[in-house]
Amino acid sequence: MLTPQHMPSNPGRGSSLAELMIAVVALSIGLLAVAQLLPARSSSPGRDQLQTAANEYARQEIERFGELPWSDSALEVGRHPAGSATEDQGHLKRFYEVELMGSPRGSLKKVTVTVVSSVQGTPTVTATTYVRRRS
Repeated sequence: MLTPQHMPSNPGRGSSLAELMIAVVALSIGLLAVAQLLPARSSSPGRDQLQTAANEYARQEIERFGELPWSDSALEVGRHPAGSATEDQGHLKRFYEVELMGSPRGSLKKVTVTVVSSVQGTPTVTATTYVRRRS
């Protein structure tokens, strides 16, 4: 047994194992808390590519409407294709809706293109354009 004479004269000289374990636990908790604050990458490169393809698929349809005459059947009011049908391209399904704008904008048709992916976690793409009656 150690007597007070044989105890180290400087008790602050080293750390006990318990103090080190407490420090490691505290540091681990701090690192985990910081890691929660950092944004995690929520989508994979495959989903990003699919999202880009969906945007392109919607853009192609939007551009087509600018070239059509006002009376074209593709610009008839309603959902195209009709019902719940869609134009399919791989995992992407596309449809569009045409609305005649009320007065005083009666010379405008609002066209909304929607592209839905069958891959879970990929957001739906919606693009809107307006077609003006040309004189």
